[in-house]
Order: sequence, then structure tokens, then C-alpha cells
Amino acid sequence: MKTITIIVLGVLLVLNLISFFLMRNDKQCAGKNRRRVPEKTLFLSAILFGALGGTLGMFVFRHKTKHWYFRVFFPLMLVVQAGILIYLWSAGIL
Repeated sequence: MKTITIIVLGVLLVLNLISFFLMRNDKQCAGKNRRRVPEKTLFLSAILFGALGGTLGMFVFRHKTKHWYFRVFFPLMLVVQAGILIYLWSAGIL
């Protein structure tokens, strides 16, 4: 496996873990009436290749699932990001 592939996979893992735990943190803060994670931050984490973690976090913690824009945007970003990664893999870049 190429070094660049290992680096990209490591970065993707970290970004998705961050998105997943941002969802968990926001859910916990919502239940305790504490300061929440801004929705902008949740969307930014999904845009920055954390859509898988954000989508999993959304459904695992049952958080933000009533908001249509989260239910649509996060999986849509996941598909786009998967497409980008597949393209880079097939082009031999990764």
C-alpha cells in the first residue's frame, strides 16, 4: 500500500471520529441544557470528509434526525466524498 494511501486513511479516520464525537457531545449537551455545538460546526465537520462519522453519529445517538437538512445533507456528502475517493483510487493517485 502506498504511503499516501495510509496517510489519507489515517486522516479520514481522525476526521470521522471527530464528527462522530461532535454529534455525541452535542446530544449530551442538549440533554443537560448546556452550551451546544453550533450547527455550522457539525456541517463543517461533515464537509471536511467527516460525513461518515457524522451520519453514523446522527443515527447511533438519534440526534438531529428530525431535521430534514441533516438527514439529507450528511448522507449526500457521504456519497460525494466516496465518489471523490473512488475517483482518486481509480486514477492511481491513492
